[in-house]
Amino acid sequence: MAYSRLRRRSDQRKALLRDLVTDIIINERIVTTEAKAKELRKLADRMVTLAKTGTLAARRQAAETVRPEDVKEGQTALQKLFSEIGPRYQDRQGGYTRIIKTVPRRGDAAPMAIIEFI
Repeated sequence: MAYSRLRRRSDQRKALLRDLVTDIIINERIVTTEAKAKELRKLADRMVTLAKTGTLAARRQAAETVRPEDVKEGQTALQKLFSEIGPRYQDRQGGYTRIIKTVPRRGDAAPMAIIEFI
């Protein structure tokens, strides 16, 4: 599978994508650059697919990627993924995220985008 290096070493890239996928699970909508959004889409869709199966093995696979951050009192990002986001897309066969291009970033004119769950 071809992927974008995002001008980072592999460990930095993995950490960045883990943070982004955790943030999109918590907030369900984030603003980032277009390149990061396109890479995040692949990972976020894979996490939702795991959440739809709901097995213990799927939960463990998702736990390797999603960071253990709290969403609200007594609920982590992983629990939200499996209890709210996964069941929401039970009838959908993929394409769980949408990327909306926005104005370039002030300062370096990087192309920006909003990525959100549909």
